[in-house]
Amino acid sequence: MRARRLIAAASLAALGALSLAACGKSAPDVAAYVGDTSWSTKRVDAVYDDAQAKFGEAVRLEAAQAGVSPSPEQLRSTVTRQDVLNLLVSLELGKRVVAAKNLQVPDAVSPEQLQQSLRVPATAEYTKLWGEWIDVSQALSQQLPPADLSDDSMMAVYQAIAKTGAIDSGLSVAEVRQAFGDGGFVRAASALSTALQEEASRADASINPRYRPVGVPSVVSSGQSLIFYSLPYINRDGPVTDISTPEPVPSAGPSGEAVPSDEAAASDEATAGTES
Repeated sequence: MRARRLIAAASLAALGALSLAACGKSAPDVAAYVGDTSWSTKRVDAVYDDAQAKFGEAVRLEAAQAGVSPSPEQLRSTVTRQDVLNLLVSLELGKRVVAAKNLQVPDAVSPEQLQQSLRVPATAEYTKLWGEWIDVSQALSQQLPPADLSDDSMMAVYQAIAKTGAIDSGLSVAEVRQAFGDGGFVRAASALSTALQEEASRADASINPRYRPVGVPSVVSSGQSLIFYSLPYINRDGPVTDISTPEPVPSAGPSGEAVPSDEAAASDEATAGTES
């Protein structure tokens, strides 16, 4: 069949692209802020480099046992720095929602269970983060009421999965609905997305432009293996294609009246300098 049926494993929605906030939260060496928590670009690099190094070591070991020499391309994992930041931000937001709801998070998923499908050794921090994230997200998904299902939401999930090559591209809405069954994991994805987006707003989260748009890591089962992917932000109406540049909010002038956004920006620039 062109449309292989997908089964919900820990399917997670995605976090919308978040904009840098005030000048104090725009340091070029900081990848992201969530409340008082922040991650430097060096921190992202460290997790990324660790994943690449451990992946390369595993490939070399397998190649040596087979008596072959791997090419440089074969020694490179498909993990990206964006993948790393997606995990760090999503995990922090998820933990905040869990704490607010006073939920218990069982230690159910181990790195060893993920390493084969994720194609990154269990000893890598990236794989450990994935295990922790799935535990948190599953605990939340079991408590959040499912969102309404729309064709747009369904197709956004489908297109994200299709990018991985795990399902054929170019399917119609009807074919996608057949492949996704009752769409339960899409409903759960949208509900979780809303909860994380609300928490991001409360925590005044902001993302360095080089890492936009942020996506929440997601995974479903094909029945034979796990499929890891990342979604754009989805709300009850479907995918949000451009929320990295919010509508300008008028600033209050000295006398209290609204100042147009361009005038406010000029005033800020004159007093604080140009943001980096």
